[in-house]
Order: sequence, then structure tokens, then C-alpha cells
Amino acid sequence: MRIAPLFAAPPIALGIAVAVWLISSAPGPDRIESAAPALPVRVITAATEIIRPTINVWGNLRAADTWVAVAEVQGEVIWRHPDLEPGRLIPAGTKVLRIDPADYELALAQAQADLLAFNAESAQLATEATNTARILELERERLVLAEADLERISTLAAQETISQSRADDAERATLLARRTVAELENSLALIPPREARITAQIARSEAAIARALRALEHTEIRTPFDLRVTEVAAERFQTVAPGQVVVRANGIAAAEVVAHLPIDSFRGLFGDTSDTISVSEMMRAMPFTQVDVVLSPLSDPSQIWSARISRVEGALDARARTVPVVVVVDDPYAGANPPSRLPLVPNMQVLISFEGEPLTDAVVLPETALHGGMVRVLGHGGLLELRPVSVALSQNGRIVIADGIEPGDIVVIDDIAPAIPGMALTAIEVHQ
Repeated sequence: MRIAPLFAAPPIALGIAVAVWLISSAPGPDRIESAAPALPVRVITAATEIIRPTINVWGNLRAADTWVAVAEVQGEVIWRHPDLEPGRLIPAGTKVLRIDPADYELALAQAQADLLAFNAESAQLATEATNTARILELERERLVLAEADLERISTLAAQETISQSRADDAERATLLARRTVAELENSLALIPPREARITAQIARSEAAIARALRALEHTEIRTPFDLRVTEVAAERFQTVAPGQVVVRANGIAAAEVVAHLPIDSFRGLFGDTSDTISVSEMMRAMPFTQVDVVLSPLSDPSQIWSARISRVEGALDARARTVPVVVVVDDPYAGANPPSRLPLVPNMQVLISFEGEPLTDAVVLPETALHGGMVRVLGHGGLLELRPVSVALSQNGRIVIADGIEPGDIVVIDDIAPAIPGMALTAIEVHQ
């Protein structure tokens, strides 16, 4: 009974050995070569076209010209134009206020009277100078005779032909003549200073007259251009003082708005020249006529107004990196017919559209084709390529490629996640 297990072991070992031999000698599974399936994506063919840079920004209108009337003389307001009210339109050259001129008329009359008096004194002095010169000439002739007579009498007195008393009389007459000539010469010498004093007084009187006339002119306040009144700070019978603001108004010949354009977009408006000229040079001397500008009010976008770039204000906004471009609309009241068509008035919000120089032969792609500065291109063999690009312009969901994409390249416009260079793609052509 104990020998039975010994007889059962050989068949089991034999079975195990046969199984090992069958497994080791059996052929392996067939290997089937297969590639990963290509991912279908939408693509477009890059091509060149002509595109015009366009920028749309919002802004608030303001008057191109403003007028602040300041009283330059003191006095009572004795007249006020009936249309001098906020909101009224007043033509250029219209007298709107009159200040009492009585004090300045009196000052003018006094200055004119002083001038007449000084002119009369000047004429009298001229006559006196003429008379003095004529008398001086006669006295000098008499002095010559007296000196000759004195010399003759002195000779005779020395010869004791005549008495000494006669010689003394002749000498006294000569001394008197000399004194008269000296007094006349002194009088004539004092005339130029007197003339200078009178000339100064005449000049002062003329200045007083001019000042009075100027004050009289300033007693009337007239509009310098066609305007719309915004504020009136003077009433009839009110006394105004020099320096007091009496009227504020806006000109109606033109309206303007400051549009803050991004620096890169501003450069893009000037086409190819933007690569050779700096922003500062554009601000100083750029011919803005090559940029077309229109605007429309927020209250009625159907109204279109032609505008023009007037200038660029003095400083860039460094924080926002924008250029303050001043846009002017001429004749903002033209065709106004409220309420169907409103004039362009200050503080009205408007949409400003800029159209710059056309870009020729520009490679334009949808903005969705750009991914972090890279564009996905269907390369040779239908494999994905990632190309770095530089963007010259971005507007209305489209971008202009400056470098990195050539006409004819197949550009992937679908978003692929993950986008692995070399992955197989199946192109589905679409049109831009």
C-alpha cells in the first residue's frame, strides 16, 4: 500500500514536460503594423489681399473754439442783447452787452481839453522863440554899433578932444547893450527845455485820450465769431468789475473730439510709412490727410459726419500707451433738424472710425489661427508644423501677418489640443 504514490509520479512529470515543450515551441501572435488615425481639421490657404486699417473708438465732443468774455472796465450794465441767453445762437460781431460809458466819456473830454491847452502853449512858445531870436539879432547889431562908438569916443577922450563924462556915457551904453544881448540869449536857451516839457505833456494827454477811447471801446462787448451761449453772468443794472467773467460761449464753426488710439494701431493707419517714421515724427509732421475719418452720434448711429485729423495733442498716455488724436468736424450744425437730425454739440458721445492707408499684398488670416504668437501649418506629408509669426495689424477678427507665413501655406484654423508637431492631419478646406 505504501508503494502506490511512487508509481503515480512519472505520468504527472511527463505531462508537465510535454506542456512546457508545446508552449515553448508554439509560434507567437501575428504582428499587424498600423499608423495612428489622422485628425481632421479645417484649413485655409494663405493668400495676399489689399486691406485698409480701420480703428473704431468712442469719444466726447467739445467745441473747437470757446469764448470767455471778461469785463475790462468797471461800470453798470445799461444794455443787454435780448438773445443773450444760454442755448441761443448769436452771429459774429453782435453787440451783446453795454457798460455805462459816462465816466470814460468825461475822461476823454478832459484829456482832449488838456491836449488843446498844451498845443496852444506849444504854439505860443514857438512864436516867443521866433520873436526872441529876431530881437536878439537887432540887439546884437546895436551892440556892434555901441562898441564901435565906445572905441571912437575912447580914442577922442585919450586925445582930450572930448570930456571924460562923454566917454563914460558911451561905455555905460555899451554895457547895457551887452546885458540886453545876454538876457535875450539866456531866454532863447531856455526855450528848448520848455518845448520838451510841453511835448511830454502833449504825449501824456494823447495817451490819456487813447486810454479813454480804449475804455470806451471796451464798454461794448461783441461776439468774435458765430457762437452758442452757454453761460451769462451779467444782468442789466448790475455793476461789473474788471476781470469779471460775464459771458461764456462755444463757437459753432467746428467741433472736435479727442480719440485715444493705441500706439500700434495709430502707426498702422499710415501703411508702409509707419516702419520708417517714429510716432513723435508722426505727431509733428505727418500728413494726416491720408487718413479718412467719419463719426456718428451714439444717440443716432445712422447719422454720418465727415471729419478730419487736426493734430495730435502734446503728450502720449504712457500708462495706457495711447496717442491723443484730435478730430475736427467742420460746420457741426449743418443740416440740423431736431429731433430727426441733431447738431453735434459738446459732451455728445460719438463713435469715430479711422481708415488708413491700404496695405497691399498683405497676408490676412482669421484671428483664431493665432495661438500665443504661433500659427499651425499643415506641412509636408500632412504633418502639423508650429510657426512663430509677427502680427502687423489686428482688426475685426482678422490679423495681418508681417512675417512667418507665405502665400500658399496651408493654415489650420481649428484649435487642436494638444498640438504636437508632426502629428498627422486630414485637411478640410474652407474659404475665408
